[in-house]
Amino acid sequence: MPGRNRRRKVVGRARLRTEGTLIGCPFTLTMSDYLSPEQRERYARHLVLPGVGEHGQEKMLRSSVLVVGAGGLGSPALMYLAAAGVGRIGIIDNDTVSSSNLQRQIIHNVSWVGKSKVGSAKNWIKGLNSDIDVVGIDDRLTQDNSLEILSDYDVIIDGTDNFQSRYLIGDSCEILDKPWIFGSIHRFEGQVSTFNLNGGPNYRDLFPTPPPPELAPNCSEAGVLGVLPGLVGTIQASEAIKVILGIGENLIGKLLAIDALTMEMRSLSFSKNPERVRVTRLGGSISRDFEEIGAKDLFKQRQDGWKPFLLDVRRAHEEAIASIEGTDARIMHLEIPKRLSELPTGTDIVVYCRSGQRSAAVARFIIESDLEIGRVFNLTGGILSWSDNVDPKIVKY
Repeated sequence: MPGRNRRRKVVGRARLRTEGTLIGCPFTLTMSDYLSPEQRERYARHLVLPGVGEHGQEKMLRSSVLVVGAGGLGSPALMYLAAAGVGRIGIIDNDTVSSSNLQRQIIHNVSWVGKSKVGSAKNWIKGLNSDIDVVGIDDRLTQDNSLEILSDYDVIIDGTDNFQSRYLIGDSCEILDKPWIFGSIHRFEGQVSTFNLNGGPNYRDLFPTPPPPELAPNCSEAGVLGVLPGLVGTIQASEAIKVILGIGENLIGKLLAIDALTMEMRSLSFSKNPERVRVTRLGGSISRDFEEIGAKDLFKQRQDGWKPFLLDVRRAHEEAIASIEGTDARIMHLEIPKRLSELPTGTDIVVYCRSGQRSAAVARFIIESDLEIGRVFNLTGGILSWSDNVDPKIVKY
C-alpha cells in the first residue's frame, strides 16, 4: 500500500540481448515492493506500458494534484486522475449540484442535487478507487487562501469558468513555481495549455490582462455542448499525468484549440514575454477592490437600516424566474459598460447574479470605471446562496 518503500531481490537467470546475440547469465533484479498485489492487478495496463511501468505507477501514487472546480472540466479530470492512481487529489469548490449541471458534470448524479459538489466528487472517487487520499475543500479559491492551498500539491488543474480565478491560479502558481493545466470551454470550442512548466510561459504571457466583463461570458450565458468539457478535461488529466511521469511533450508554449463541430484541433504557439515583470505577490496584479458580502450578512444589515442600491445583472428570463425582494434595478451584465450613468452616485452598491460570478466581474468593472460611488459589494453565491440561507421560496435554477 502507499507509504511502504521496501524492496526485494529476485535471483535467477536472465536472457539478455547483446549485439543481436542471446546469452544467459546470473542476475540480481531489484523490484519495488511499493505496490500491493491488488494494485498490481488494478494498474496492470500501466505496468506494461513503456514510459510508465512500475516506477511510473509508484510516482503517480506518491504524487498530488489539486483540481480547482468540480464542474464540467473538473469532473472528467478528477475521474481519470483517480482511475490512473494519482495518490492524493484535492478538490476545491464551494458550489452545490444543480440539475442543470448534470448535462456535462458527469461526476455528479441526481441524488446529490442541492448538496456539495466537493462531497459528491469525493463520494464518486472513493467508489472507484479507495487507494486515493481525497482532500475536499468546500470553499472558494481566493487571494487569502490560494498560496497556502496550492503549495501543498505537485500539479494544479484549472476547472474554473471565469477569468478572475484563472488569473489567481496563474499568479499563485508563478509565485510558487508550480505547473498548472489550463482549460476553457465556450459553446462548441475548447482550449488547453500547460503553464509554468520547465521554464515555459505562464498565463499572463498569453493573456496579459483580464478582458472586460462584456467579453467574458460563462456556460450559463453562452451555453456549452455537454460532451465538450469531457474532451477538454480528459486532455487536462493527460497533461497532468505526463507532468508527473516526465514523459512525452506537454503543451508548453502551445494553446490547443478544439472545435467540436468540425473535430479540428489546432496548436497555436506562443512564448514568454521577456518584458513582462514576474509576479511575486498577490494583490498588485489582481484587482480586488470590491468587497464580498454573504446572503445572511446582507439580509441582516438591510434589516438594520442599511440601504444599498441592489443591482441585478442577470438576463430578463432569469429575472422572471426569481429575484431578491427590494432589487432596485436590473441591467444585464453585458450592458453595464454603456449604462453606467444609470447607477447612483454616492451610494453603496450590491451586485448580484445567479452564482456570484458575473456579478463579481461587474463589481470589478464598476470599481475600475472611476465613478463617484460608495462601496461596491458582490453578493457571494448570488441568488443561489440567497435561496439557501435567507429565502427558501426563491427558485434555484
